Amino acid sequence: MAVDVRAEGRAGALKALAEPVRWQILERLAAEELCVCHLVDDLGVAQPLVSHHLKVLRQAGLVESDRFRQWVYYRLSPGAVAAVAGELLGMARSAGTAAGSRRPCCR
Repeated sequence: MAVDVRAEGRAGALKALAEPVRWQILERLAAEELCVCHLVDDLGVAQPLVSHHLKVLRQAGLVESDRFRQWVYYRLSPGAVAAVAGELLGMARSAGTAAGSRRPCCR
């Protein structure tokens, strides 16, 4: 059985988005580039936990980072977020057009 790598990537991105703190991080990064200390202050979450969430978001391809002097700044990856949103929107559109379309039962 072939594994759909693209589907695994989408599932990983959705899994990353499903965690409330990660969602809050993405909301903030959509507005501006931030470092971990900004997110710790904004969210009231411990630094190791923020760093962990950022790692998950980076692995899912939803967040990018750049080093500036001794700090690392994070930003939203708009292309990756748009791709996930596009997939969901495509499903919603096709579900709307599939109304009343039924496959016959197996019997």
